Amino acid sequence: MTPPGWTPEQMGDLAGRTAVVTGGSSGIGLEAAVELARHGAHVVITSREARRGDEALVRLRSRAAATSAEARELDLADLASVERFADGLAADHDRIDLLVNNAGVMAVPQGRTTDGFETQIGTNHLGHFALTGRLLPLLLVGTGETRDVRVVSVSSNAHRAGRLDRDDLMSERSYRPWPAYGQSKLANLLFTHELQRRLEDAGSSVRAVAAHPGFAATNLVAAGPMTRAPKPLRSLASGITKLVGQPAGLGAWPTLRAATDPDVDGGEYFGPSWPGGWRGAPVRVATSTAALDLDDARWLWDESARLTGVRFEALEIPA
Repeated sequence: MTPPGWTPEQMGDLAGRTAVVTGGSSGIGLEAAVELARHGAHVVITSREARRGDEALVRLRSRAAATSAEARELDLADLASVERFADGLAADHDRIDLLVNNAGVMAVPQGRTTDGFETQIGTNHLGHFALTGRLLPLLLVGTGETRDVRVVSVSSNAHRAGRLDRDDLMSERSYRPWPAYGQSKLANLLFTHELQRRLEDAGSSVRAVAAHPGFAATNLVAAGPMTRAPKPLRSLASGITKLVGQPAGLGAWPTLRAATDPDVDGGEYFGPSWPGGWRGAPVRVATSTAALDLDDARWLWDESARLTGVRFEALEIPA
């Protein structure tokens, strides 16, 4: 059943626009990519494995007629992969109109990225921080009042339980999957607000916006908290997720509204309308107080730049 309220039918004509969707080979990312393509955008979907990206591209084209789309390999848990992707995209495209920072992992066992970061903060936040910074020149090209450019970061209701631990950002002293996930999703919002502040200070019309899908039936549960569970328990969890969660297509709607609604302001946050934010049509929603902490946002930005070596030169604030 389609919830009343905003729907993708209100997205309008996106012809001539180029959109990059990370994690576009499945779930919410693929659903968002399909709708963007249906409305005329040229869509670049990313996947950690080229094969999965190619398979997703076939599915996308089967659902969106006359689609202009491509698939590229990108591993957000590897800063060298992020750099290769950005360089390759810049070689083939002179601008980007929409960057959807969607890919992520959830409550996975303790691990490290290629660069030694805790897996969740490294993938969900630092990978996207580096990607946005490396693609910034393509986002800023020719921006003005007539060009609608946005960076949409996908967070989660779990950010409300998140706490930014400045003394142990990589969870080296103590690791618990869900608190680490909450911290990474809080980081997505802190990044959005600091990016928007810097864009405004630089006089840019680019908008940084955020969204969350509510409880959507995707493979995140199976690939995260249930990874090491016995097969019968994984099957049960998958069944419950499909029963309780809204379809991935509906879960993509907050992202799509944040990406295309002409009335969106920078720094806004979109999620499902039902109490608790589990499901429903996409509406403006509030973040936690922690997500609005300016000192934390500035600290996280500076620390992220130090860790990744990506500095967003066009948006640097003089000391």
